[in-house]
Amino acid sequence: MSSRPGLPGIAPYAMPSAAELPASRASWELDPSRAALLVHDLQLYFLRVFASDAEPLQTLLANVATLIQTCRKAGIPVFYTAQEGNQDRRDRGLQADLWGPGMSAIPEHETIQPAVAPADGDFILTKHRYSAFQRSNLETMMRARGRDQLMICGVYAHIGCMMTAAEAFQRDIHPFFAADALADFSREHHDAALLQVARSCGVVASTQSLLDHLT
Repeated sequence: MSSRPGLPGIAPYAMPSAAELPASRASWELDPSRAALLVHDLQLYFLRVFASDAEPLQTLLANVATLIQTCRKAGIPVFYTAQEGNQDRRDRGLQADLWGPGMSAIPEHETIQPAVAPADGDFILTKHRYSAFQRSNLETMMRARGRDQLMICGVYAHIGCMMTAAEAFQRDIHPFFAADALADFSREHHDAALLQVARSCGVVASTQSLLDHLT
């Protein structure tokens, strides 16, 4: 099979408001003593397809930055996922069939967006598959720190973010999907991801709702 084109250009769209979020089947409460934050794939390669001066990118970065700062201040572990450029085809696996070779090993692709960059004490996981749990020690690091709840923010909501939430659920880790600290190919994709998580595996919440529990 020949590789399909890479990432699409993404037209601006409005972030979902708190009033627009689907009701979650789960009723878990976020507990700062049990929580960790995952900043998912916010590398320049994945963000370059958004309009830099429009939604949803501006709200995405502002809300992710607020979550990061709040978690650091509260002593909540902050994890990042980041893919490597020039991936060996054997490591990239079937993703190459759908998305092509991926990013190059250059700063313009690999760098995590400076507005939400890691700091000393944060953890960076090399990303190999859609789910952040695949071929990583994310669960081990969470369990070692007494954490069984995971707030998820970043891109893309209907792919890696949703897959990570589903796998967290299957590992008996409570996923909290930060609805307006995520972004996607379109508002339709974004809403579909929120609905799927709310129905099947996690709590969908606004950034402000998560912050209220953390503070």
